[in-house]
Amino acid sequence: MEPHFDLFGHPVREGFGNRGRPPYEPTERDRNKIKLLLALGWSNQRIANGVGISLATMKRYFRAELKVRDAMRDRLDARRYEIALEQANAGNVTALRELGAMIDRNDRMTIEASMGKGRDDEQPTVSKDKVGKKMIDEQRAHAADEDLMAELESEAAAQNARH
Repeated sequence: MEPHFDLFGHPVREGFGNRGRPPYEPTERDRNKIKLLLALGWSNQRIANGVGISLATMKRYFRAELKVRDAMRDRLDARRYEIALEQANAGNVTALRELGAMIDRNDRMTIEASMGKGRDDEQPTVSKDKVGKKMIDEQRAHAADEDLMAELESEAAAQNARH
């Protein structure tokens, strides 16, 4: 019997929709999808929704992938560099340009990270004179009151001068 697929290309498990829960069988495709979504920084719940399984099922069957969450982005980037290098070595000029751009971005990130490390020791000083939005609004209200009072006094003085 041929497997059936849902709208998103996931295989529909045998017995799905019948009474009882069909057993979940993790596939290599699901493993790769979870690794990619981890590399993109998705939350566990969002990944489980994307794969079409419950959070508990994902934690049960994909424990190894979830343990190395932080390394997934590095693995993805490393694979992108590897593919770009393979294509550049094969003579693909566009891949060679892209590899150069990737290396430049990596160098910039490395430099920015090294420059930022020296600044961690310095604690930013918070000015005690820093004024928040509420304080600014209050100051504007007082200034408006003072302007209004000055205007009323000048009108009153002008009225008294006429009489």
